[in-house]
Amino acid sequence: MKRILGRKIGMTQIFDEHGVVIPVTVVEAGPVEVVQKKTLETDGYNSIQVGYGSVKENRMNKPSKGHFDKAQVEYKKYLREFKVENSDEYEIGQELKADMFESGDRVDISGVSKGKGTQGPIKRHGYGRGPETHGSKYHRAPGAMAAAADPGRVLKGKKLAGHMGNVKVTIQNLEVVKVDAEKNLLLIKGAIPGPKGGLLTIKESVKVSK
Repeated sequence: MKRILGRKIGMTQIFDEHGVVIPVTVVEAGPVEVVQKKTLETDGYNSIQVGYGSVKENRMNKPSKGHFDKAQVEYKKYLREFKVENSDEYEIGQELKADMFESGDRVDISGVSKGKGTQGPIKRHGYGRGPETHGSKYHRAPGAMAAAADPGRVLKGKKLAGHMGNVKVTIQNLEVVKVDAEKNLLLIKGAIPGPKGGLLTIKESVKVSK
């Protein structure tokens, strides 16, 4: 399965051969470097650990520095592990780049959504407002809490005010519109979670639908 790390650059739009505008998110995908291999014999499963984003040596703590020194690869800001069918197909120090994807590929992208802080039920869950006139004092409140004497309590999962955003979000089955192999850029149709510069995990889609 194709997998890579990247960061969100921002959104723009392009035109296809028929002149139809396509909204796209520009993603810098890689390059990532293989830092460690795990095998079925030694670890019980096959995977590779990859690093992304260069970082200065003085930003590394001692354990992390030793980990990269052992692999003899450049220090990286992010480390992630990808399960693979056969880790012997990869080598320590091998670079994985955006050219592993092609136009028309379908991908699932995971990122951390923008944090909104504490929000009320209207913004957080899309509740309707109360009346604005005739002396009403009910405008943005959450409404009834429970169902009378039975059960006489607020049920679990009640949609109320609270923390919004800053959670992992995965959007499935997005289309790769264009690949710029020289600049390691992917143009993905539609919006992607997270702020500009946010870390993304891009992988081949598991639920392909046209």
